[in-house]
Amino acid sequence: MKTKDEIIEINKQQKEFYNTKKRNFITEAWAKFRGIILGGIRKDLGISHQVYELHKSWLGDLSNKKVLDLGCYAGNYLSLYLAENSKEYIGVDLSDVGINKLKEKLKNLPNAKALAVDFLSDNDFKEKDFDIIYAYGVLHHFQNTQLLIDKLKEKLTPNGVVISYDPLQTSLPIKIVRTLYRPFQSDAHWEWPFTKKTYYKYKSEFNIVDKRAVLGKSKYALLINFIPLSKSYKENLLKKWHYTDWEKSKTSDKYMFRCMHLTMKMENK
Repeated sequence: MKTKDEIIEINKQQKEFYNTKKRNFITEAWAKFRGIILGGIRKDLGISHQVYELHKSWLGDLSNKKVLDLGCYAGNYLSLYLAENSKEYIGVDLSDVGINKLKEKLKNLPNAKALAVDFLSDNDFKEKDFDIIYAYGVLHHFQNTQLLIDKLKEKLTPNGVVISYDPLQTSLPIKIVRTLYRPFQSDAHWEWPFTKKTYYKYKSEFNIVDKRAVLGKSKYALLINFIPLSKSYKENLLKKWHYTDWEKSKTSDKYMFRCMHLTMKMENK
């Protein structure tokens, strides 16, 4: 397991990667394939909108909240919503290219700022006492889960909340695909999809107030498309599968582990 200093050094490489977007051919091809296939499924099933609406409900009234938008690059789907509605908003990312774009978006919001810093660095980032840390697609970039958890808890208020969204590597088909792809992956040093061990580590350190997982049964949409069935039948079947994924993952960890992505609302304890 990497130490804090080792991870900070790796983060310098990560910063360069996201500043330049330089990927090898296989990583670029995988990103495009994933974007086309998974992006299409998410769009057809309305997954992204559903997740963001759930996040808004988890965020609640932000008018008296200090919010950290962690690893936000140039701003994610909810960044401006957070900045416009919270008492104090800080967006942070390793990439100064992304942060400069976010600064432009925030220029008319006196309660908001964006910083190009390493979240783990005690020297770079000294802000704390956050009521909410919003981490969309971020937590899986840290190999040392305990180190990250300690930093999250240090930055939160006693009953502060983390809202996260990350990929899972717990279903066998996905684990096989990721294992085969990993040796050729440009960003492998900072891509660590959640294992069961990772999830249970968060569960032991935080109160998981609510959670949902997506792309369990519904991840097989690609295969369903090759079956000679009517379009309406396939659409209804996939919606049914997505509903099952969404509802059963809330209460069953076993079912959740069959899915590809997990979102959680975690309360500091």
